[in-house]
Amino acid sequence: MTRQRRTRGAAAAGARRWPGRSADRGSASLWALGVVVIMVLLAGAVLDGGNAMAGRVKALDIAQQAARAGANQIDLSALRDRGVVQIDPARARNAAAQFLGRIGISGQVTATPQQVTVTVTRRHPTLILQAVGIGGFAMTATAHAVAQTGP
Repeated sequence: MTRQRRTRGAAAAGARRWPGRSADRGSASLWALGVVVIMVLLAGAVLDGGNAMAGRVKALDIAQQAARAGANQIDLSALRDRGVVQIDPARARNAAAQFLGRIGISGQVTATPQQVTVTVTRRHPTLILQAVGIGGFAMTATAHAVAQTGP
């Protein structure tokens, strides 16, 4: 008596079927692995992108504080002699640079009699995107401050 075997699906294409085993070739596992990798990269972009935005806000906050410290350096002789409120540029640059130095941040300070400008650059490391070679982001922020009197 001859026994005939019926073939369907992958077995019909030449794959040998073993009793109790599936004809799955692992393509779903490869697809699932691809989805997991994409989801991790998206999570990294969201997490590290959010941290980068927070780092930019922090850099802007530091630049604004340094610019205000510089703008507080009013030229008192101009105020007393002529009643003009203006900034003493040398003292303003020094005050802003000292503020940055106290908190350990480097930056570029320019000052005129009308305003103080501070540019701060901070490097913010990534957490997840390091896995794909993105080690960090450089956050640059610039702030301006002017001398004012009154309430």
